[in-house]
This record gives sequence, C-alpha cells and structure tokens, in this order.
Amino acid sequence: MKVEKDKKRIREFFNLIENDKYDLRKYNMPTLVYFIDENKKVKYSLWEMDLLNRFGLENVDGWDYEEDIAFCPDWIEGDIDDDLEDEVDED
Repeated sequence: MKVEKDKKRIREFFNLIENDKYDLRKYNMPTLVYFIDENKKVKYSLWEMDLLNRFGLENVDGWDYEEDIAFCPDWIEGDIDDDLEDEVDED
C-alpha cells in the first residue's frame, strides 16, 4: 500500500475520479491510502493521518472504493517526477 498526504494531490485524485462520497473538509489531515492491483484498478480509502499513524499502514487490510487507473492522476503510478514536470525541454 502507498500513502499520499499532500492535500492538493488528494483533491486532484478525487476531482479526476469524480468521487463525491468523501468530503475533505471533514478531515483535519487527510491521508489517501491506495494500491494498484494486477488488473490496473486503484483500490483506495481515505484515512485521518492520526488514526493511520496510531494503527500503522501494515494494519490496513482493505479499501473502500476502486477505480480504473485510466481515470486517476499520473502520480498514482509513481512515473512522474515532480522536479521534471517544472523543467522545460529546450530541444
């Protein structure tokens, strides 16, 4: 399982997949916990960071929703390097 703590990325994720079941305003420090299965589905849940820290990522054994990876942001797969996004190719 992977963890994303950046609110901008979490907001981007939920905007792209159009899941309105989570209201980020209800979370003090939202943390997206997700993994990609072999069928290219992203399975995820939203946790409060304090709760996740208390019980540990290793104790997360399920997910709430799943989406096709095609509808998710590129950073989900870990292929995008943030530093490279800002650089301009001058060739």
